[in-house]
Amino acid sequence: MGFMVLLSKEGPTGMECKVKNDIGTIFITEDVLLKVAGYAALECYGIVAMSSKRATDGIVEWLGRENLAKGVQIRSVEDALEVDLFIIVEYGISIAEVCKNIVDTVRYKLEAMTGITVRKVTVTVEGIRV
Repeated sequence: MGFMVLLSKEGPTGMECKVKNDIGTIFITEDVLLKVAGYAALECYGIVAMSSKRATDGIVEWLGRENLAKGVQIRSVEDALEVDLFIIVEYGISIAEVCKNIVDTVRYKLEAMTGITVRKVTVTVEGIRV
């Protein structure tokens, strides 16, 4: 039983993912993709919170679990996803190791849960909590 994944920007809620198989079609909205990536990132050791940088004044705001999707941006590039994460890390740990763990976890979770290929995951550290 094979399946085919299509990413489109024409969905009613922005980007959506269509997974077609022998039985039918599954539609995954952009909001679901954003939340999967956000929750996967928060599972990683060393991350304190997701953040959202307001472009108008440069202020970084911490996001709770209910606003998780604001700390994640996704783009469709040639039937693959590119994911940008904005995070706040804990002081005293290796930022490079935390980011590597986040990249691996987010890529794995998105690909395993949706079947979509993740081309790139970019992590931006917006702050450190002491």
